[in-house]
Amino acid sequence: MTALAAALYIGPAVALYIGAGVVLLADLVQGRRAATGLLSLVALAVAALWAIVQMGSGAEGPILHGALVADRFSLFFTFLLVATTAAVIVGTSEWASRVEDRGEFYALLLVSVGSMVLLAQSNDLITLFVALETTSLAQFILAGIARNERSSEAGLKYLLTGSIAAAVLLYGFAFLFGMAGTTALPGIAEFVRHAPEGLRLPLIMSFVFVAAGIGFKMAIVPFHGWVPDVYQGAPTPVGSFLSVASKAAGFAVVLRLFYSGLGGAETLITEDWGKLFAVLAVASMLFGNIGALVQTNVKRILGYSSIAQAGNIAVGVAAVAAASTVGPSGVLFFLGTYAATNLGAFIAVNAVSERLGSDDIADYAGLFKRSPMTAVVLSLCLVSLTGLPPTAGFIAKVYIFNGAIQTGQWWLVALVAVAVVNTAISAFYYLRWVRTMILDEPTDDRTIETPGGAQAVLLLASVGVLFFGVWPTPLIEAAQRAAAALLPA
Repeated sequence: MTALAAALYIGPAVALYIGAGVVLLADLVQGRRAATGLLSLVALAVAALWAIVQMGSGAEGPILHGALVADRFSLFFTFLLVATTAAVIVGTSEWASRVEDRGEFYALLLVSVGSMVLLAQSNDLITLFVALETTSLAQFILAGIARNERSSEAGLKYLLTGSIAAAVLLYGFAFLFGMAGTTALPGIAEFVRHAPEGLRLPLIMSFVFVAAGIGFKMAIVPFHGWVPDVYQGAPTPVGSFLSVASKAAGFAVVLRLFYSGLGGAETLITEDWGKLFAVLAVASMLFGNIGALVQTNVKRILGYSSIAQAGNIAVGVAAVAAASTVGPSGVLFFLGTYAATNLGAFIAVNAVSERLGSDDIADYAGLFKRSPMTAVVLSLCLVSLTGLPPTAGFIAKVYIFNGAIQTGQWWLVALVAVAVVNTAISAFYYLRWVRTMILDEPTDDRTIETPGGAQAVLLLASVGVLFFGVWPTPLIEAAQRAAAALLPA
């Protein structure tokens, strides 16, 4: 393969890395006068345009001796991650303008998302681990970038738990390499497909370690302990980025590992790991929703909500193991709708927190009278997180739950039943928040003015939530094309 062809395949990630360097250089030369936010958006635009060119040219296949692979699956995540990061930058520009380390903030965002793009392309255990740790290191620093007590505590907790997760993941990879004799995912998949019954236990052990390491990124129980504390302590823009981008990257790794590294849906351990994810899904939904019920801090509510939503997405992962044709596309569609919904919620929370200096849910009383647009969009996003029509969250849950039911497996049908019950539980704290904003009287008469960038993101988020709730076909088709790239020809 020529250097030009390889550059076309990994161009989006390269553009983001170069953009991070340019942002740091501009910050060094011009200091506070540097337009670091604008430069970051330019880097994201270049990455998106490069991905569009790659998609139009049909450039797909393995690169760098099979260490990475370019396909529709990785392109789906490239667009999702780039759009998420751009929304975070635009929606929180006023907050970033007051941050002392503004250049470092934007550069770390670009490094993190660039590594996530490579993570979605990873086709080898080594490249997967290097990309995962590169994005993790950037996120550890981002969590503590505010340099106050809470932010520093969040960064330290995230670093410690992330380091343990990395060690566990690496241990699982060592098991796989020791048995298969290769770090290439296709080679491991070939080994797993023909593995004798005697290797069942070591294969299951290796998968448990891998699931634990990746589960940290997905924020599923019992690997969730960092989520509420980091979401509360980290700056709200960082929490919004982690809630969508980090979770999407985690599920991208799981799907890539299953199809490219664990042999697909007909192997020795397929049913075992499918049932394991079903158990993790139930635990995540129950713990996340019950934990959110007793919270009064809105960031912690969104943190526990993120754990519960990870459980909903894990239903689709469990369905993948039962040879569901809808399972992988259901996961991708859910992630797409979740990005619009959760970003809208976090940007609204950031706008309110910036004006009131509080994250207590009681301070949201009468928000509809003080900031109608923010209250309406936040209410719409909360309704979507609940899974009520006519929002994208409703379609996402119906789609992913239907994929599990179609398998006909009793344990997946039971899993969906548990998920439906948990949807009812989640309505208590989501709709309680909506009621507080619309029906309760304001605690003070301060008007909450939402910055222009935040207004633009809130508008786009509300359009996305309603558009994909009424006409989900474009996103479903994109998710199906991306999922098809994983399936064996």
